[in-house]
Parts: sequence; structure tokens; C-alpha cells
Amino acid sequence: MLKLQKNRFFLLCCFVALLVSSCEGMFNKEEEKEPLARVGDTYLYKEDVASLIRDDMTAEDSTIFVTNYINNWASKQLLLDKSKINLPEEKLREFDRLVSDYRSDLYTRAYIEALVLQSQDTAVTKNQLQEFYDREKENFKLNEKLVQLRFVGMSEQFLDRDGVEQKIKNWDEADKRYLDSIAVQFKKIHFNDSIWVSASRVIEEIPPLTQANEESHLKKSQFFELQDSLEVYLGWVTNVLEVNETAPFDYVEPDIRQLILNRRRLNYVKKLETEIIDEAIKKNEFEVYDKEN
Repeated sequence: MLKLQKNRFFLLCCFVALLVSSCEGMFNKEEEKEPLARVGDTYLYKEDVASLIRDDMTAEDSTIFVTNYINNWASKQLLLDKSKINLPEEKLREFDRLVSDYRSDLYTRAYIEALVLQSQDTAVTKNQLQEFYDREKENFKLNEKLVQLRFVGMSEQFLDRDGVEQKIKNWDEADKRYLDSIAVQFKKIHFNDSIWVSASRVIEEIPPLTQANEESHLKKSQFFELQDSLEVYLGWVTNVLEVNETAPFDYVEPDIRQLILNRRRLNYVKKLETEIIDEAIKKNEFEVYDKEN
């Protein structure tokens, strides 16, 4: 009987020892973080920095990066501690409120954007774009001059300059085919005279054309010949729209598309906010107390 009690006592001791050992192991796992630096009671751990080290860094680069990171972290922590001691209490409360508001904004914006991306209709038809343009045409006034033109840039030694000039002016189907066939001989070409281009963009493409002289060259039904030390430019302006005139539909179509999508997004967010409040009221998760009581 005594031997049996001794055996039971021995087994109990082994069980307790095993349990303590397991608990110690569990606690050790919780404290496996390897500290890199400490400021007061705040620690910077190795795992906090490890994810910031890029794979293409050399060992030397990594060491320099970690050293700089630790020093910057320590500097911020020390300044933060000093600020908490030396700043007035009302300032600290104000900053805490701002931090809290900023954190809330980050969370809510991220959540709303995720919902918008998941549910927003991004399809916009041509009819919708045209209807929007017709309805709000007065809001699409030009703030810079637009032109429709065709031009070529060629070497000063180009032999058939006069022939190119005539074809640029006439611009029938045979002229277009001919100029297309020799396009590789030109330094620059722009034959699509149906699209609207800003005068500033044309000036970028044609160096001899400047803000000082564009008024005399960029006129409707106007041929121009301009030259600098490198190239000769021959062009024909088919149409012009001046500042404060109504922008053509084709020119503002991308902007209209974005405006429609932005309005959809705003309407969706307003609807979402209303639905969230209504649902919270129904579930008794939100209520406003009567201030008079």
C-alpha cells in the first residue's frame, strides 16, 4: 500500500513538473520577440524592422538601414516623451483627439472605398456622356485656345518642300496617300486634323512656334511655314476655338466620364451613410438623447 502511494505521488510530481514545463514554454513563446532598442518602457523589436529590409539590400546596406532606423526611432520616441512632459494638458488632449479622428477617418475611408469598388457601376454610355454635355454645356468653357491642324516637320535639306506644301493645303485623298507613303522621311507628322489640340501642346511640338507668334500663325484656314536651326515645319490650321468659347464634346468627353463616376460615388456614399444610420436605429444600436431631459 505504501509503495502504491509512493508511485501515485511520483506520477503526480511528474505531471506537475510537465505542466509547469509546458506553461514555461508557452510563456517563453510569448516573449520570443527579440528587442533591438529601448527608450524608457518602449521597445523596438527585430520583427518591426525585418519587414522593411528589401531583398536587394546587401548585408552592409541592411546594417546601415537598421542603424539609421533605430536612431530615427529613438529620436522620435525621446521627443515624444519630452512632448508629453512639457506640452500643456489641453494641447495633449487636442492632439489625442486629432489622432483619434485621423484613425477613424482612415478606417472609414478604407471601408467605404472597398464598398464603392465592389458595387459601383463604372459603365458610362455614349448617350449618357452626350446628355450630360448638352445639359451642362455652359460649364465647359475653355481656359485655353484649341486648334485643329495638320503639319509635318522635315529636314531643311528636304527636296520636295513645295510639293509637300501643296498637298498639305489641298488635302484630298491622293494627297493623304502620298504623304502617308513618305511619312518616314519626316521628323514629325500630325495628319489627324479632326481632333482638338491645345495651343500650348502645339507650341511644344513645333519649337519655332511661340506664345509671342502663335496668334499670327494659329488662325482658322491658315497655312504656316516655320523654321529653326534644325527643321522646317509646314502646317494648315483647319479650325480654332478661343478662350471662353464652349469646349467641344470630344475634347471634354474624358472629363465628363470622370464627373459622372464621381457623382455616382458621392450618391452611393450618401445612400450608404443613410442606410447605416437607419439600420442602427432599427437595431437600437444608435439613439440621440433629448437634451432638454
